[in-house]
Amino acid sequence: MRPVVVTVGPLSAASANAICLSQTPSAGALTINGASASGGVATLDAPRRVLITTTGNESAKTFVITGTNLTGNVVSESITGPNASTASSIIDYKTVTSITISATAAAALTVGTSSVAASAWVRFDEFAPPSISIQCVASGTVNYTVQQTLDDPNSPTSPVQYTSVSWFSSPDGNLIAATGNIQSNYAFMPTFARILLNSGTGSVTGAFIQNGNVQS
Repeated sequence: MRPVVVTVGPLSAASANAICLSQTPSAGALTINGASASGGVATLDAPRRVLITTTGNESAKTFVITGTNLTGNVVSESITGPNASTASSIIDYKTVTSITISATAAAALTVGTSSVAASAWVRFDEFAPPSISIQCVASGTVNYTVQQTLDDPNSPTSPVQYTSVSWFSSPDGNLIAATGNIQSNYAFMPTFARILLNSGTGSVTGAFIQNGNVQS
């Protein structure tokens, strides 16, 4: 397998109201009018997590975020509202086209971006040998974790919904909350891997090599 290289970061500074300025919405659609918005659509600097910040108790309400991901596919998820705090999406959005709330908000809220983002997913070949080499090169200030999953949204027999994929931190503790350059490996073969940027102003580039080819 040729090396598959993915990069996450750098991100612009997180902004609590980049998508929606402060508002107290009624049940239904929020107004997308933040600094990243144009014509009712927010376009972010890079695919990243969306953050809802509230000053009231919205824990009995559900927010639905819809937009597009890194590849331009339409994605959507439901988020339980926070109680005078923040709630983050689990999907990385390149654009946000709609945000709705299930009932009238208790108080003012904003929608923006956090400092968290994930790289593109790396797909491995289940018919090839399972040994996989990993190299991560950090640039600037970063904190990141390599994650993997056995779930597959495209499985013909047991697909897992995109928003329900379970991601686990690397079994190598050096790849959890890492801040520098690291080489490691998988002794087993996950279905997908990715790099999660937990925080920082820099970037991380990861190279994944599955050592071997399908036997003829």
